[in-house]
Amino acid sequence: VPREAWKKLGEQGFLCPWLPEEYGGVGADFLYSFILTQELARTNCTGFFFPLHSDIIVPYLYSFGNEEQKKRWLPGCVTGDIITAVAMTEPGTGSDLQNIKTTAKRDGNAYVVNGQKTFITNGQTANLIVVVAKTDPEDGARGTSLVVIETDGAEGFERGRNLHKLGMPSQDTSELFFNDVRIPTANLLGEGEGMGFFQLMGQLPQERLNIAVQGMGVIEAALGLTIDYVK
Repeated sequence: VPREAWKKLGEQGFLCPWLPEEYGGVGADFLYSFILTQELARTNCTGFFFPLHSDIIVPYLYSFGNEEQKKRWLPGCVTGDIITAVAMTEPGTGSDLQNIKTTAKRDGNAYVVNGQKTFITNGQTANLIVVVAKTDPEDGARGTSLVVIETDGAEGFERGRNLHKLGMPSQDTSELFFNDVRIPTANLLGEGEGMGFFQLMGQLPQERLNIAVQGMGVIEAALGLTIDYVK
């Protein structure tokens, strides 16, 4: 999906419509997002899954970001200048977030990120990635943090293959590699290290609800096509 399509959605107020006006949104309620998700599914446009950006990833920035982070990132998320991804899944760990291997080790006023992620939606186009990493590899879930990587000019960050899938061919699902990527400690989400697992658990229910709404839209579209065919 070309970046121009994201920009057009932003111009029409379709990206992150629930955000308050002070951050560039239109201040709509979450039902507005559900309508967009459902219509996207009904029109067989599920490969361009912009609700992942608007309703799954940006809420992490809004819910856990400090005021400086919100003012720096959220307006661009609304206009389409910033496209987000969340990097959770790793080769060999799947959805087992407590056992991820990617690390973010503190070095002065920076974190040094190393690791590999896979099956990352928006992986080829995203320029702001929320990375699930271990800031304390010895402390299980409590050693997990969310750090934000701004990909433009980030040395050591590489995009891997755009993965082949059975469906949704227009959705860029990718491998990502982090090789000594240095980011400011100011890019940590939350009030301190070790909150990442709990932040994820707090936001994942909304993600699952959004996926259910998308599924209902697909079901309605499939039923409509089937009724037209059998008649």
